[in-house]
Amino acid sequence: MPRSERSPLLLAGLLAAAGVAHFATPRPFDATVPRGLPGTPRAWTYVSGAAELTLAAGLALPRTRKTAALATAAFFVGVFPANVKMAADWRHRPTPQKAAAFGRLPLQVPLVLWARGVARNAEGRS
Repeated sequence: MPRSERSPLLLAGLLAAAGVAHFATPRPFDATVPRGLPGTPRAWTYVSGAAELTLAAGLALPRTRKTAALATAAFFVGVFPANVKMAADWRHRPTPQKAAAFGRLPLQVPLVLWARGVARNAEGRS
């Protein structure tokens, strides 16, 4: 399978795994929800998990891939404040945990670019 065909499925797999994790072990995700959001952190954890599962399904289907990929890029931008909150909250933790939390911040850029690349490649196939 060529890379251009594997890429959307790998991204879908990443989102599906993250979405399942939001439901299987919600507590760590609850802690990253910015306090200024209305509702409970658990509700946001479940909403974001459901969104990840929905995006994964959309990426897996060629007919919806472009739209889902663009929505995925927006989703990665939208969850960035949660990653910032995690990094701030973990700044006094042991070095490996702190490094993981701060390391997530720049990782959002390649994730957004990956999703945009999937959308661009889907244009020629729709």
